[in-house]
Amino acid sequence: MGINTQIENRNFLSPTGFKFVLRRSPKVAFFCNEANIPELTLGLANQPTYLKDIDTPGDKIVFGDLKLRFLVDEDLKNYMEIQNWIRGLGYPEYLQQYAELEQQSSYGEKYTQTASNVYSDGTLQVLNSSFNANFNVVFEDMYPYFIGPLEFTSTENDTEYFTSEVRFKYTRYYITDKYGNKL
Repeated sequence: MGINTQIENRNFLSPTGFKFVLRRSPKVAFFCNEANIPELTLGLANQPTYLKDIDTPGDKIVFGDLKLRFLVDEDLKNYMEIQNWIRGLGYPEYLQQYAELEQQSSYGEKYTQTASNVYSDGTLQVLNSSFNANFNVVFEDMYPYFIGPLEFTSTENDTEYFTSEVRFKYTRYYITDKYGNKL
């Protein structure tokens, strides 16, 4: 027989069906209202010829940034989770901030002196049309490098609640089914 080329599930992927889990910053994950599956870019190798150079597949993949947008709570708890994480990574005031970052987590747990609080794994759980788990995008060794500004203004007529964007670098991501098997 031939290869089955028919699509079995004819439902479309919904942009509103997702949940993000980030152990290092659970308050950001809870209020997350935008997330992305980042782009993948394959590097190119150039094969010179006497007529025209030919692009061929390279050997390195570049992963795009993970971007999350979240609603900011009025006590800045979730915003400060990310800001303190970035401050600890950059230790702008004193070197001890990095050590404190490694020792204390958002849960009040004490970690050993490892990178377990410097980096965090995260999972974007994508839901199907019935809002059940469909597949996961697992990010390894994430850390934030950007958090967006909060801009106050007194000229708004309607109340729009603050959102902020946070951007993460990570080692790699992969996609699994809802049971954790790589696709």
